[in-house]
Amino acid sequence: MTYSSKNIAILGAGLLGRLLAFELANVGCRVSVYDKGSPQSPQSAAFVAAAMLAPLAESVSTEDSIVRMGYYSLERWPKILDLLDEDVFFQQTGTLIVWHHQDTSSAQHFKNQLNKTTEYLTHSHLSQNLNKHDLMQLEPQLSHQFEEGIFLPEEGQLDNRELLNALLKKGTQLGVQYQWQYAVDLEQFPANTFDHVIDCRGLGAKSNVPELRGVRGEVIRIYAPEVELTRPIRLIHPKYPIYIAPKRNHIYVIGATEIESEDDSPVSVRSALELLSAAYTIHSGFAEARILESGAQCRPSFKNNLPKIMLHKDLRFIHVNGLYRHGFLIAPAIIDCLLNILLENSNPLANQLDIEIQDLSYDHIH
Repeated sequence: MTYSSKNIAILGAGLLGRLLAFELANVGCRVSVYDKGSPQSPQSAAFVAAAMLAPLAESVSTEDSIVRMGYYSLERWPKILDLLDEDVFFQQTGTLIVWHHQDTSSAQHFKNQLNKTTEYLTHSHLSQNLNKHDLMQLEPQLSHQFEEGIFLPEEGQLDNRELLNALLKKGTQLGVQYQWQYAVDLEQFPANTFDHVIDCRGLGAKSNVPELRGVRGEVIRIYAPEVELTRPIRLIHPKYPIYIAPKRNHIYVIGATEIESEDDSPVSVRSALELLSAAYTIHSGFAEARILESGAQCRPSFKNNLPKIMLHKDLRFIHVNGLYRHGFLIAPAIIDCLLNILLENSNPLANQLDIEIQDLSYDHIH
């Protein structure tokens, strides 16, 4: 079967759904996307995310496979963005890690974990220890607050909402058919009309993938014209570790809460106080910032917090899920792996990056 003769349905129009639809349409497949929400996708985890691309920073608390997927995806994102018509904010000027003096022991633990990771990586300039003078050169507005830091120069970020919009527009231009306000019941979905039905619904797929669980994350977006930070900042703290991701026009995304819950109600007072107080300790200019919005979303996760591609033996039904909090970091790697399977009937990338491929029987669907 040639690429262009494949007729594919994608369930879910979050990050994975939109990126997969674009990639498949770009090679000539006929693609239909079904989503229970609206084109703005405010209900998706991707809409709330900070979209940081930080494999090494994440390495201290995740598996080696995520780090490998992250580095692979860092190289892929610029190539993907070049194919889109809309300008999407993308930055690869590194991640800066800082800590207050009383948290030096936590910083040393972070360094030790970082050293374990870098033993098996071959990238150059993986991490740099900074003194006060170095901080002054890198982020002048932080130099008076911190005596030392760690710089991870290869890391980056992008604008999640600009990307979601650009993927939707390009997908539409390529002929992708989007069906909105379409609540999918997989057991009754007209699978016989498609060569493949690919489920990218995140927690929306839990009735079909019961081992999924939700991990709640909370984020605050602020406008801070007095703050001039040029790259993502992470604060090491034993109780309130946070990240601050600067976007265009003095917009900053502050987050890091991680709660074992599938509650997607508004941000709690406790979380808001913790996030904003920690941000203020990084830069006093945040005191006069304006809160634009706060948001919470549940990230779909498996028990081991690693992603999984689940295949029916004839590839008629496929689940792609469990990206946890690493969606933007690893999505291109997951998508390319799936494309290998769909279009080339092979999975060398899955072996290279240690992406789990699980064969399943979906007799209950037919």
